[in-house]
Amino acid sequence: MDCIFCKIVNGELPSKKVYEDDHVVAFHDINPIAPVHVLMIPKKHIQSLMAIEPEDKELIGHLHLALQKVAEALEVKDPGFRVITNIGKHGQQTVFHLHYHLIGGKQLEWTM
Repeated sequence: MDCIFCKIVNGELPSKKVYEDDHVVAFHDINPIAPVHVLMIPKKHIQSLMAIEPEDKELIGHLHLALQKVAEALEVKDPGFRVITNIGKHGQQTVFHLHYHLIGGKQLEWTM
């Protein structure tokens, strides 16, 4: 498989990790758009939110709980942050491995 995120999970590519456990990993985005911009991915390859299967529900719940831990560790829990996942071409998904952007560290704007 030629998935860049799978290569990070397997240790084939470096990343600046902020959290890791048996099921998920979070690391700094290489092109941050805010002072805090990390990616949270499941270690299991899932192409996107639309490819999640019923048997993945515990993994996805675990991922969301890990996002809470990362937000606390990076001190963005208060005053807040944004979590985004891009899906497909029109959603600007560029890496086809499910991932969530945790973005914060400043007052965010909503622009399109």
